[in-house]
Amino acid sequence: MAAGRPAPSPSGSSCSRASAAAAGEREEEAAAAAAGALPWEVRLAAAEASRAEYRAASRLLARSNAELLWRQRRLEKEAMAAQGGLARQGQEKAQEIEKLRKELVDLKQQAQEENKKLADYYAQKIKELEEKFHKKVGEIGQIQSELKLIKEFRGEKAAMEKELEDLKKSMKISDRRHQEALVRLEKRFLEEKKRLEEDAEKKLVMMTETAQREAVLQLNSTGREVFKENIHLRGAFSYNLKENMELQKTKQKLEEDKTLLLLQKETSEGLIRKKIRQINHQKAQIRDLQCKVERLEMALSHMTREFETETKKTQHQALIENQASMVEIKKLQQLLEMKDQEMNRVKKLARNILNERTEVERFFLDALEHVKQEIIASRKHYYEKARAAYYRKMMEACAGTEEFPKVKTFKGNINSTNSVYRDLEEAEKCYWNKVQFEKVDISELTWEQKERVLRLLFAKMNGANPWKHSRVLATSAPAPADAKEESKVGTENISSNLIFVTQQAELSESSSSAVILPRIQMLTE
Repeated sequence: MAAGRPAPSPSGSSCSRASAAAAGEREEEAAAAAAGALPWEVRLAAAEASRAEYRAASRLLARSNAELLWRQRRLEKEAMAAQGGLARQGQEKAQEIEKLRKELVDLKQQAQEENKKLADYYAQKIKELEEKFHKKVGEIGQIQSELKLIKEFRGEKAAMEKELEDLKKSMKISDRRHQEALVRLEKRFLEEKKRLEEDAEKKLVMMTETAQREAVLQLNSTGREVFKENIHLRGAFSYNLKENMELQKTKQKLEEDKTLLLLQKETSEGLIRKKIRQINHQKAQIRDLQCKVERLEMALSHMTREFETETKKTQHQALIENQASMVEIKKLQQLLEMKDQEMNRVKKLARNILNERTEVERFFLDALEHVKQEIIASRKHYYEKARAAYYRKMMEACAGTEEFPKVKTFKGNINSTNSVYRDLEEAEKCYWNKVQFEKVDISELTWEQKERVLRLLFAKMNGANPWKHSRVLATSAPAPADAKEESKVGTENISSNLIFVTQQAELSESSSSAVILPRIQMLTE
């Protein structure tokens, strides 16, 4: 076998070794390349993951930025709306302040008019007092014969001077009260104005601080610095504005104080001049009155003697007239006694007549009460009978044996078109149209008609015109809410003209409705 196998050549063995070496190198290079690519793959995966995270973060930041921009716009709109509201409130406060200023001006004008009216009133009163004083002086000049009147005149003079002083004091007090009222009104106006301004400033500051806090929480560091600078500038501006407003208020207050002081000065000077003129005038009047009193005192001695002589004559004449009057008085007393006796007889006769008439009235009242009870019973019976008939018809209609009757109410509703009380009214009208010109026996009348006859007799007894109240007696009473109330209301509302003349107290009578009861068949028609 070894002899038959061919022997290998030297060139073929060398080629196989070279190819094996090349394949081994390629495998080593592939293994080295694979070992070097593994970290790059890990880095690539990490880079892709970080890129995805950055992309998500950038999207989130863009969304947050858009939301912040939307919130910023919304806050700006809210701030503008708040500023607009504050501006409107400021305008309203300004209008209210202007309104209060106008009211203050009106109050000042009204106070001036009242002061003028008071001045005119007191001037008129002083004038009247002066006229009264002159009248009293004239009366004293005419009655120069009585020393007592002179003393009374002096007392009246002192009282009138005192009254003048009281009027002066009251005018001073009223002026002072007026000035105090003006000062109080101005003070209250200023306090109210200051309070309104402070409230507006507080609300503005609170809303500004709230908006600032919300804006600061939503801004970044640069925005916060700008916002803080804005707050600082706004505070400086508000401080300068507030200081300017305080200076204007101080200036306005000083001008008002100056005007008020000038007005008070003019008023005081006018009052002083007026009081000086009044004092001079009063002094002149006092001098004139003193001269008149001296003249009257000089004439008093002469008039006193004449007065004593006249008094003696008058006393003598009065004594004679008194004696004649005593005789006349005795005659009149005798005549008065005769008249008293005659009056007593008339009173006794009238008492007897009234007693007799009272018995008749009691009889008629008892008859009326009986008639009213019968009317109530008959109405109640008719109401129950009509209701039972209506319900019977309804039950038969529900069973299908008959047709449904018309809807009927059993309460006193004025808007009802078909009720028991309307049937009563229609029955009464038909009956009276039928028997208006016929002669009817008293036994054939219903209880309502009997009651009407009794009330006409009452009117006849009281001397009134019985036909004058015929419509009052014939009208129906208001329908009650149900059958129980009918027994209470029944027959009320009697005319006050039908009360007996012998009854001292006001009777609480009840009148009949004078309704004729209709037939029950009317309910089902």
